Amino acid sequence: MLDSKRPIPRDQAGRHPGLALAQWRNRLIASPRFQALAQRLLPGRWIARRHARRLFDLTAGFVYSQVTAALVESGLLRTLADMPLTLDQAAGAACLTPHATRTLLLAAASLDLTQHVGEHWTLGVRGAALVATPGLEAMIRHHRLFYADLADPLALLRGSGGGALASLWDYAPGSDPADARTYSELMSATQPMVAAQALAAYRFARHRRLLDIGGGSGAFLRAVGESVPGLALGLFDRPQVIAATAAEDGIARHPGDFRHDPLPAGYDLHSLVRVLHDHDDEPALAILAASRAALSPGGRLLIVEPMAAPGKAPEGHAYFGLYLTAMRSGRPRTPDEIRAMLRAAGFSKSVQRPTPLPLVASCLVATV
Repeated sequence: MLDSKRPIPRDQAGRHPGLALAQWRNRLIASPRFQALAQRLLPGRWIARRHARRLFDLTAGFVYSQVTAALVESGLLRTLADMPLTLDQAAGAACLTPHATRTLLLAAASLDLTQHVGEHWTLGVRGAALVATPGLEAMIRHHRLFYADLADPLALLRGSGGGALASLWDYAPGSDPADARTYSELMSATQPMVAAQALAAYRFARHRRLLDIGGGSGAFLRAVGESVPGLALGLFDRPQVIAATAAEDGIARHPGDFRHDPLPAGYDLHSLVRVLHDHDDEPALAILAASRAALSPGGRLLIVEPMAAPGKAPEGHAYFGLYLTAMRSGRPRTPDEIRAMLRAAGFSKSVQRPTPLPLVASCLVATV
C-alpha cells in the first residue's frame, strides 16, 4: 500500500516528475508528423476521430444547448411527448415557419432529441429521457441567466462581469420576479431527484428527529417524511423564507440565520442539502460548527450535494465551478475537502455513502 503522507518525489527544479511526461505527450500530439501518421494507421485513425469529435463538441456545445432550449421553450418537446406531429403541425405548435421548424427538428434529431418517422416527428431517446427527468426542463430554462453571465467568461472570472445569477442569491431588489420564480421552481422541481439519492444512500429510520438546515420550502423533508413516516421533522431557514412557506402538519418551523444563529437542540440528525457548496469557506465552516454545537454525542450530519470528483468528471469544476462563480458565492468541493472542514468544525469522523447518481448528488455522513 502506498503511503499517502510520503512526499512526492520532485526533480531539482522542484517540479513533479509527471510534468515532464505530460509535456512530452503534448509535444507529440501537437506534431503534424505524428498526426499524419496516426491518421494513416487504423488504431490511430480511430483515436484521432474520437478526439476530433470531442474537440468539436467542446466548440459547439453552446449551440447544442441552445437547440435544446429552443425545443423546450417553443413547447415542441412537451407537444411531441403527447403526440407525433407532421411538419406543418409542429410549425403551428411552435409558432414558427415550416422552414424554421424543420431546421430546429433536424438539429434536435442530430442530438437524438427528436426523430423523423415517415411523415411525422416524435421524440428521440434523449428527448424522451429529458421529459422523464424531473427538473431538467426547469434547469434548461434557468440556464438563460447562466449563459448571460458566461457571455464574457474572463470578465466573470475577474469579477467585473455577470450578475444575472447573483441577483437570485438573495432575491435582490431589482431582480426580475419571473427569473426568481423560475429559480424557485428549479429548486423545487429538482429536490425530489436529490432526495432520492439521499434516501438510497442513508437509513433515516435509525433516527428520531431530523432538522433540515436551509431547507427552503421543505421539499426534502416531505420526501423523507413520505419514506420514513415515524420521523419527526424540523425546518430551519431565514425568517423571510419561513414566512413564505405554508405551515404543514408534522414539520416544526424554526426561523433563523444558520450562519449566525444557534440551531435548535433536540434533533439527532441534521441535513444540509445543496447548501454547503453555495457558501464560501468561512460561512460554510460556521454552518458546520453550528450543527456540531447543536448535536448531542452520537448525533449525525448528512451532507447531500454535487461534489467535485478527484478525476475528470466535468460536472464538478467545469459546471459548478463556473456556476458558483456566477452566483458569487461558494465553490465545488471534493469529499476530502468537506471531510477536512468537518474535522475543523469538531466532528469526530465522517464517511462517504455511495449514491445511485453522483452526477445529481453525493452523500457524506459526519458523526459527533
